[in-house]
Amino acid sequence: MRTWLIGLGVAAACLVATWALLLLLARRLPPGTARDLAAFVPDCVTTVRRLRKDPRVPGRARLAIMIAGLWVMSPIDLIPEFLPIIGPLDDIVVIALALRYAARQVPRDVLLGAWPGDPRLLIRLLGGR
Repeated sequence: MRTWLIGLGVAAACLVATWALLLLLARRLPPGTARDLAAFVPDCVTTVRRLRKDPRVPGRARLAIMIAGLWVMSPIDLIPEFLPIIGPLDDIVVIALALRYAARQVPRDVLLGAWPGDPRLLIRLLGGR
């Protein structure tokens, strides 16, 4: 039993160290597409949180946004997060679909006001209209 606990502790320490390293490396990315992609999921979570509280967002769009936010925060994923590159792919697809759905019902300036990142990335995601 003691060996299992030590192994579990080592695995948890490795996971935390990996997260810390990834955060450090993400902060050192140069401005551009790679940095925008690294910040995409956190920007989406911030946008979901802001739109959820905005009274100008209709109920159906708010529901779609809240479901997408819960999906991103859920520890259960279709693709495990620890897989490099493709791990967050299911989160990105779900949040992108929810934002595109909301964009049909929410004024563009409301969406852009809720987006903390580069507005060009959101405009490209929504179809550039």
